Amino acid sequence: MNSYPEPDDATLIRAAQTDPDAFDTLYRRYVTPIYRYCYAHTGVRSEAEDLTAQTFLAALEGLKGYRGRGSVAAWLFGIARRKCADHYRSLNTNPGEPLETISAQPDPSTPDPEQGAYHNGVLDCVQRTLHHLSPDRREVLQLRFWGGLSIREIAAVMHRRESAVKVLISRAIADLRRRCLDESEKG
Repeated sequence: MNSYPEPDDATLIRAAQTDPDAFDTLYRRYVTPIYRYCYAHTGVRSEAEDLTAQTFLAALEGLKGYRGRGSVAAWLFGIARRKCADHYRSLNTNPGEPLETISAQPDPSTPDPEQGAYHNGVLDCVQRTLHHLSPDRREVLQLRFWGGLSIREIAAVMHRRESAVKVLISRAIADLRRRCLDESEKG
């Protein structure tokens, strides 16, 4: 059993700048969150896999230019964000429905059928409403909840102040709550 702690991201980046094999640990650390983020944008597994691969290829190619400002997660998600934007520019379409597969699956934690129906109704509404949010609000929710980034990391990715990111998250959630929870309580 290995009792040595995993090296931090900054150490791994420095090592990977001279030895690309060291990049493997960073890849394993971030591949799942980057994939989730790309999937949240596309809603299509194969497209999310391609965008994830493109993100890590671009990161590997850009290692020498990494300046160490901000976190490695913010750097990687910044690359993923650009890859997703490039993808949609090339298709000239809007993002897919990321909650599609989630809302179709039963929720094992809600055995009560009435509560399950309410839960599914809210998820359906979020699915319908998410693409109606402003691009910044949708992006901040995808980075926070699908990408798992901190407020600081989101601020770095979106080139905004942390306070602006907090406001965006708060307004996006309030918008979803207003549109979905209020809608389901009326119906």
